[in-house]
Amino acid sequence: MANYVALMRGFGPMNPNMRNAKLGGVLTNIGCTNVHPVLASGNLVFGSAARSTAALETKIEKAFSEQLGLTNDVIVLSQDALEAIAKKNPFKGAEHGKQWYLIVTFRKEGKPPVFNKLVRAELDGPDFMAELEKRYGKKITTRTWNTVLKIIAKMRAPQISPVALRPRAKKITKNTAL
Repeated sequence: MANYVALMRGFGPMNPNMRNAKLGGVLTNIGCTNVHPVLASGNLVFGSAARSTAALETKIEKAFSEQLGLTNDVIVLSQDALEAIAKKNPFKGAEHGKQWYLIVTFRKEGKPPVFNKLVRAELDGPDFMAELEKRYGKKITTRTWNTVLKIIAKMRAPQISPVALRPRAKKITKNTAL
């Protein structure tokens, strides 16, 4: 069983159908295991016996559409692929913070991710995202470098099945002594 992350494009946490519990439930319904969200921004870590990220993307997008009415693109990456990105250290010691905004733009259809180190003071939300779409097309989703590292950390952590977290039922015994 391999670990993967599903990255949703156009995630809106105020949409009740985009809440982590519902999204995770859909992945569980289609056979994914150990489903865990990372932040509230459309990142779901999960296990699957499937080997094709493209097939997983199609399956997840179809399930989101059928079960929640969502039409968002989903990009699926394996843990190995994310670990390889981190090992390359694309930002060479720059820190995401007051000065820099470090982002990774993931693209569908097996295209390599794009790394951008931006001056934070020059960012303008909607215009910035529109510029990324002009450059790389609409089949993209962007995450901060910090978020990518949090996803990798979640993938590395031993996963506790949600079933194991349920309280155990107490064994009821008959007390005949009064």
